Amino acid sequence: MKWTDTLDIAIALGEKYPDTDPGAVRFTDLYQWVLQLPGFDDDPKRCGEKILEAILMAWIDEAE
Repeated sequence: MKWTDTLDIAIALGEKYPDTDPGAVRFTDLYQWVLQLPGFDDDPKRCGEKILEAILMAWIDEAE
């Protein structure tokens, strides 16, 4: 997975953290969690606030 695979990342986060409210997740935690996902292999420096926001919004949509 790459940073631009926001939906895939959101689904993986939902599976790994099923009891977590994505609306309450801080960007710093989200960043670390994405880096730890199996299959994630993008450059950590390529991530910015807009990417984290897109991942979080996708995760919120998936959780609903």
